[in-house]
Amino acid sequence: MFHRKRLRSTSSERSDFFDGLPDDIVISILCKLSSSARCPSDFISILLTCKRLNRLGLHPLVLSKTGPKTLVIKAKNWSDYAHRFLKRCVNAGNIEACYTLGMIRFYCLENRGIGASMMAKAAMKSHAPALYSLAVIQFNGSGGSKNDKNLRAGVALCARAAYLGHIDALRELGHCFQDGYGVRQNIAEGRRLLVQANALELASVLRSSSFNMRTWRPRSQPQRNGSTTGSGFRSSLMSDFGCNVPARQGHPVNRFLTEWFGLRGGQPAQGLRLCSHAGCGRPETRRNEFRRCSVCGRVNYCSRGCQALDWKWGHKAECAPMELWIDQNGEEDEDQNADDQDQDDGNNRMVEVEAAEDEGGPI
Repeated sequence: MFHRKRLRSTSSERSDFFDGLPDDIVISILCKLSSSARCPSDFISILLTCKRLNRLGLHPLVLSKTGPKTLVIKAKNWSDYAHRFLKRCVNAGNIEACYTLGMIRFYCLENRGIGASMMAKAAMKSHAPALYSLAVIQFNGSGGSKNDKNLRAGVALCARAAYLGHIDALRELGHCFQDGYGVRQNIAEGRRLLVQANALELASVLRSSSFNMRTWRPRSQPQRNGSTTGSGFRSSLMSDFGCNVPARQGHPVNRFLTEWFGLRGGQPAQGLRLCSHAGCGRPETRRNEFRRCSVCGRVNYCSRGCQALDWKWGHKAECAPMELWIDQNGEEDEDQNADDQDQDDGNNRMVEVEAAEDEGGPI
């Protein structure tokens, strides 16, 4: 009996070696964890383990190393705590958090000035998605009036993001050269950039773990009566290369924007529209900011790149002549009249969809 009691007492007095580790080593471990976590719950579960890990997990060095997957936030889970956590990451110098919170503040919380400044802070650290998002803002004059557009600045930002390997920026820059939009027209250079963007997209899909060689099949050829042969008309972007591969996943903040406005009925505000490209999620900040499809008039896009992507991912099969967006009395709606006035402005960007099967869509 005495021996059993002594064993119990020694086991209760056994020391915890973790408590003996210096804070510097624990912080180093947490930095590795926050940067490599596959989802936010992997990091949050560590913070909830004990008071010491909670205190050290919120250390500025740990927050500055937090990776993109740890910062993924669903719109339905948005709260003051999530806002404060992102803000603490921003204050710690986390570039990804600067871009994420900047996009949320600019488009969702309608805090345009602070949101743009956060994205600019990330862009100055060569964050490619931030550079591209600022380029879209410059192209559209988002957050201001139509006169606030700066096409040259948009092209310069796109060029910098494309140099860093951003696929959407590379595609947008290619369309700018093709259309002579903000830069001297150079069709050959534009085509070269578009081919390079498609090649990079193909390489990124091949590297992804979700890719399966079974998905490679010849693209479906549309018939004159609208029917298709093969596996179906709706093909992905890589149908330009004669294959059908999964669509590339967008940035988590774009998914956040899509979910945010989806929970609010899919409309940012009265008279405003969302970009029709499902992977974008950007809303208008003023009426008629985005350009409509000049064929059907039922879809609108924040950029030429989003138009090209949506064309290949589905709109090509749905686009119909513009007579369908004229009512039975033969009168166009007021929004289209406003769009027509915008199209007469030489500084505005024409978003046209041409039936060019050999070119792979509206490019």
